[in-house]
Amino acid sequence: MNVFDQVKRPGDGSVWITGASGGIGRALTLELASRGWTVHATARSAEKLEALAVVAGPGRVIPRPADVTDPEAMVRVVEAIEAEGPLALAILNAGVYLPMRAQDFDAAKARKTFDVNLGGVVNALDPAMKAMIARGSGHLAITASVAGYGGLPQAAAYSASKAGLIAMAESLALDLMDLGVRISVINPGFVETEATSVNDFEMPFLMQPQEAATRIADGLARPGFEIAFPRRFAWFLRILNRLPNQLYFKAWRRLTA
Repeated sequence: MNVFDQVKRPGDGSVWITGASGGIGRALTLELASRGWTVHATARSAEKLEALAVVAGPGRVIPRPADVTDPEAMVRVVEAIEAEGPLALAILNAGVYLPMRAQDFDAAKARKTFDVNLGGVVNALDPAMKAMIARGSGHLAITASVAGYGGLPQAAAYSASKAGLIAMAESLALDLMDLGVRISVINPGFVETEATSVNDFEMPFLMQPQEAATRIADGLARPGFEIAFPRRFAWFLRILNRLPNQLYFKAWRRLTA
């Protein structure tokens, strides 16, 4: 069977979600818990994770507070999860969005974006992927963004980090398909969260975190590699990114004028 046809279910083990204390991660934690999964939830705030566990109900969410930029902490979390049973599904979702235009470019903000969005995923991916490869089974999911399809205004670092995640997931897919491990890339559009609240422009097809969580959970339960939504927006951006550079730049100038 093609590894991309493999679908993990609650009886196969547990789920690990990073960036679980807010936004898409929080909504997805609750959504998967409601579908019968035991979810190990990671974020920096132990207090927020404890509150999340209370909302989910007894035994559904296990708080695993840690910082994704700490590689040793990620190893410890995976070891703790594996000690209680197999890690069937890892959703590497932690990320930051720090918009800045060229005239306000800040190397410190760019480094933080790369450290969390790329480095944080790599730190979590390493122990999770090794555990799954050793078992010959598992599902890895990386939250990127449709912003990774091409450069967007005021998102130089963010788009670059998400493009890197998409490329990394594609590369790993080629290696993992012979090792029994499935990998998915999740590319959401605009979701109403604390991070996107700083945007000073109208966000097309804006959706709520719960709707995004439902689409992700449904997508993970189906065969395939990419989970992209809203579909019309994702397809629009794909088409836009096939334009010659000058037309692409002109189109974005008009869209954000």
